[in-house]
Amino acid sequence: MSIQAAFIFLAPEADARTHAALIETPIVHLHVVGVANYAAAVAAVTDLVAKGVVAIELCAGFGNQGVAEICRAAGDGIPVGVVRFDPHPALGFKSGDAIFAA
Repeated sequence: MSIQAAFIFLAPEADARTHAALIETPIVHLHVVGVANYAAAVAAVTDLVAKGVVAIELCAGFGNQGVAEICRAAGDGIPVGVVRFDPHPALGFKSGDAIFAA
């Protein structure tokens, strides 16, 4: 039995419909999804959880507020991990919070 997991990254102009891949190993099926902002990430998480994803890892572009949004979208029981080196080089060396948080 495999575990469905996801890695979500932020990149300008990324679109989860086309910037996505599935990497299948015998134990882990990893969904890699690129999104352009926090709203798109929330939508992607909602879709991934509905497809059976049970663990989510976020790129370093997600600031504290972005992580909180993803945790709420994922719901109870779905662990959310975060790679850290905020501020992010692909976001002009800014935190995603400075760009996407309301």
